[in-house]
Amino acid sequence: MSQKIYDLITDRIIALLEQGDIPWRKPWKPGDAAPRNSVSGKPYRGINAMLLSSLGFASPWFATFRQIQGLGGSVRKGAHGFPVVFWKFFGAAAAPDGEDEQAERRERVPLLRYYTVFNLEQAEGIPADKIPPPVVAPAGFSSIDVAEKIVAGMPQRPEILHQAGDRACYRPATDTVILPNRELFASPEEYYSTEFHELVHATGAGHRLARKSLADWAPFGSADYSREELVAEMGAGFLCAHAGVSNATLENSAAYIQSWLQVLKDDGRAVIVAAGQAQKAADFILNSPAEDDPNY
Repeated sequence: MSQKIYDLITDRIIALLEQGDIPWRKPWKPGDAAPRNSVSGKPYRGINAMLLSSLGFASPWFATFRQIQGLGGSVRKGAHGFPVVFWKFFGAAAAPDGEDEQAERRERVPLLRYYTVFNLEQAEGIPADKIPPPVVAPAGFSSIDVAEKIVAGMPQRPEILHQAGDRACYRPATDTVILPNRELFASPEEYYSTEFHELVHATGAGHRLARKSLADWAPFGSADYSREELVAEMGAGFLCAHAGVSNATLENSAAYIQSWLQVLKDDGRAVIVAAGQAQKAADFILNSPAEDDPNY
């Protein structure tokens, strides 16, 4: 069952990439809302946020078939739903009085599951008072100010060095992020998008999230390199969306797209794993509490 879900999501990502569309570069403009559930109000995260945002609906609100019925409406005839994946844990019952909680966690087995949601634009008959209002950014919102606060608030932040030249990278040996001088960037959005990309790389260091794809450094074009770049690209996309900054980290080049496509075609789990790691990296940078289930 889990492999079927991996294949379902991977096939959707591959189809978008083959069209030249990179779904994790679909940040929401200031004033727009990330896709979210119309009943709970919670934003979708990880791979769900990326795929739902790539659908092109004006409304950010999604709901299951039953939730739409519960709102008093129905799904339009012929409308197709979209999968939302989540992890369900099976295994040991709760330890009495908190005893041996670590053993309890080790015995829990995560299994990937999914359910289907529809955008509210695909529904009809919902009373006006049951339709969630538009979510807009507060007045005076400044994407640049928010981006600065995100960087300043990152726990265990690596040293960020600016220098002449056009090289941007994270150096694990010295735990430093190297960026070109700000005035060399075509726009502030490109600067912050690049900075987020390199900070996501930095979260993979051993004293932070200890991400294997960063530890297993490999040359451009290799599978390991492409996996880590997927994490950094997606993580930068999540942070850009959070800050309302347009995501413009890498050129939309055939070389990058082909390297990502090869990884996804070789490993059906790669995109969901990378999205989960990217969400963890973004949460780390935002100093947000980790959640057992990152996908609502």
